[in-house]
Amino acid sequence: MKIAIGSDHGGFVLKSEILKHIQSKGYDVKDFGSYSVESVDYPDVAHEVSEAVAKGDYERGILICGTGIGISIAANKIPGIRAALCGDCFSAKASREHNNANILAMGERVIGVELAKMITDIWLATEFEGGRHSRRVDKIGDIECRYNRG
Repeated sequence: MKIAIGSDHGGFVLKSEILKHIQSKGYDVKDFGSYSVESVDYPDVAHEVSEAVAKGDYERGILICGTGIGISIAANKIPGIRAALCGDCFSAKASREHNNANILAMGERVIGVELAKMITDIWLATEFEGGRHSRRVDKIGDIECRYNRG
């Protein structure tokens, strides 16, 4: 699985840990930055990662900022992106099974490294259930199309 990962300065430390963790598990990962704790704007990183996932260059993405809130809001502005902010294992699993989330968002200032690793592992291992959930995800796409006519 090809994964795009990125963070702002507030998520740099956690992103570095998650990057090492998923690389050690054999995932093909591209780091879209940031590359230090020097201040950057989270919408820029969210846009790059989300666009790469939406275009199909990467199957999934991981975004991290201080809380995960801003970066997930920015990611969800890209058509085709379903970014889920997860701070627990149940939400990570459900976001994949029920919502077919293609981007995992987390907050460095909200969760610890070990929990973030567990969330990431669950999220990457979980597949979309389809069935009744497909209808609901399709409705999200319909809403998106209605408001993104270009």
